[in-house]
Amino acid sequence: MERIISAIATPAGKGGVAIIRISGKDSLALAEKMFTPVGKTKVADFQPYRMYPGQIDGGGFSDYGLCVYFKAPASYTGEDIVEFQCHGGESVARGILKQTFRLGATPAGRGEFTKRAFLNGKLSLAATEGVADMINGESEAEVKAGFLLYSEKLTNKVRDLQAELTNILAGIDVSVDYPEEDIEEEHVEELIPRLTQLNLSVSALMASYAVGKKIKSGVTVAICGKPNTGKSSLLNRLLGYDKAIVSEVAGTTRDAVEGVLEIDGRKFNLYDTAGVRESGDRIENIGIERAESIIRSADVAVFVADYSGVADEEDARVLSMIADKPLIKVFNKIDVTRDETETDADVHTSAVTGEGIEKLKTLLYEKGYGARGEDAAFLIEERHFDALKRANESLQKAINACRIAQPLDLIGIDVKEAWDALGEITGETATESIINEIFEKFCVGK
Repeated sequence: MERIISAIATPAGKGGVAIIRISGKDSLALAEKMFTPVGKTKVADFQPYRMYPGQIDGGGFSDYGLCVYFKAPASYTGEDIVEFQCHGGESVARGILKQTFRLGATPAGRGEFTKRAFLNGKLSLAATEGVADMINGESEAEVKAGFLLYSEKLTNKVRDLQAELTNILAGIDVSVDYPEEDIEEEHVEELIPRLTQLNLSVSALMASYAVGKKIKSGVTVAICGKPNTGKSSLLNRLLGYDKAIVSEVAGTTRDAVEGVLEIDGRKFNLYDTAGVRESGDRIENIGIERAESIIRSADVAVFVADYSGVADEEDARVLSMIADKPLIKVFNKIDVTRDETETDADVHTSAVTGEGIEKLKTLLYEKGYGARGEDAAFLIEERHFDALKRANESLQKAINACRIAQPLDLIGIDVKEAWDALGEITGETATESIINEIFEKFCVGK
């Protein structure tokens, strides 16, 4: 990694400020060729982590901006980094970037700055994925979960597990190397509780993926019920703007209408489905079929009715589809029919006045994510879940091998497989193809 890389680190388009980032051994020497500081200070004498004003050479033009130097190894990449902050015009930033190329820098690839941070030991592989999750996060909760990854929360937990596995492997090696001591049988019995505890710890981490997956993709909510119960109006009120067409004509919604809602920083994908009923309209029937598919695959169902009384066959048809999933029963149009005696309803709402909407949001959160609590190092990457699953399978094989008194060297193979699987999370055993695939998710300049 002797070559200097350079890229624009801010989004494309006009803005107040643009940042051009340079990383590599001779970054400061390159900056000296294109930056003239105000006063008598020379670039070669720059103090790290301080901003210096001056003139930036853009080749055919100059700009007045700032320069900052991050000295290796106390920098993001672990190498010398220089950043120019210039005015945020596209031509200004591109011109300064091209000048860095003329002076010897090469264009940075996708995520190459973060990749160098990983290769230089500044970040674990899981932490680099946390950076990507923060950049690409579409909700506050996803950004928080990404930060927990970036701050090495998961990595530290995994390394603790690996440290215990390393100790177990060391003990196995000693027993195998000194068979005359006749301690193998005793050692095998001691391994079972230690491996069982590791198995439980890995399972606990895996369990957090149920919430982490929802944080990343959002909770899918199907708003369902008979036609003309106010489902579209309810969707619009939850979103805070008119997304779905509202009409008194039953069957207006022919296809699912989608909107994204954030409650306490967590994402919900709302679907206003076509009213489920018997219809002779071929187009409406297509919408009803799609509605039924969405209802069956949803994480949470919101069943909407606008009457009190015994459910009819159409209601029963919808309820049968959602019998096995978290359900919120809504009695809507309370502003028209003020009847709160509907004991089977979880909440009474009015899409017109907004009554009951905040309670509905609270119920959505509870059904989708459970009780509100402290942030945890949720598992949000499928790759990490898969690695933990394989580690657990290897640990279980090792436990079973201990119970039938297999030789220690065979047990050691299973333990080493568990260690290797965990190493894929931190990056210690990740293949080059896995590493390259991860950094392809990044933008240029990060």
